[in-house]
Parts: sequence; C-alpha cells; structure tokens
Amino acid sequence: MAALAATAAAVAVVGVVDPNEPGRYPVCPLLRHTGVLCPGCGGLRSLHALAHGDLPTALAANVLVVLALLLAAGWWLRWFALAGRPRRPTRARRASLVPLWLALAVLGAFTLVRNLPFGAALAP
Repeated sequence: MAALAATAAAVAVVGVVDPNEPGRYPVCPLLRHTGVLCPGCGGLRSLHALAHGDLPTALAANVLVVLALLLAAGWWLRWFALAGRPRRPTRARRASLVPLWLALAVLGAFTLVRNLPFGAALAP
C-alpha cells in the first residue's frame, strides 16, 4: 500500500506541475547532448495527460509509458490479489530472465524506431 501511495503522490505532482512549460523539469540529458530521444522522452507529458484523463495526448507523447503503466497496474493488481496465498514452486532461473530480455528488446526497438524518419509518429 505504501508503494501505491507513493505512486499516487508522484502522479499528483506531475498532474499539478505541467511538464509542457519550460523550466519545470530538467531536460533529458541524452536528448540535450546527442539529440537522440530515449525511451522515456515524453514520459512526463504522457503521465500529465493521463492524470488529466487525456488518453490521446498521453499516447501521442509516449505510447510506451502508457503501455508500461497498464502492465504495471495489472501486475500490481495480480500481486495484491495473490497476497497471502501459498506460492507455487519457481521455475528455472533462465526462464525467469525471458521477460527482462523481452523488455530490453522492446525498449531498444522503440528507441531505434522513434529516432528514424519513418518513426516520427512515436516522437513526442
């Protein structure tokens, strides 16, 4: 519950302090120094739009952040629903790394595509 409260507080701050106004938040260092959009660029604007209930603007700012938030909310709900139940035996360690490698591949592909001319729709 503490993690949920901290997340709600962070979303409330981003909802109140508009990241679209210059000087409110620091600029992404990767974008500032190289001109390359990282996978998180536009994430604060996306979260701000979600906090105000504007899904189309949130998706336009950073679709990956919106999807990651949906996945995180689903994971949290599942974790909360299963709390207190006996745990199943864990799988082999190698199998548990598959989601990590998949997430890294998605992040890399998203970063690459949004920085190419044909992926301009993914840029914030």
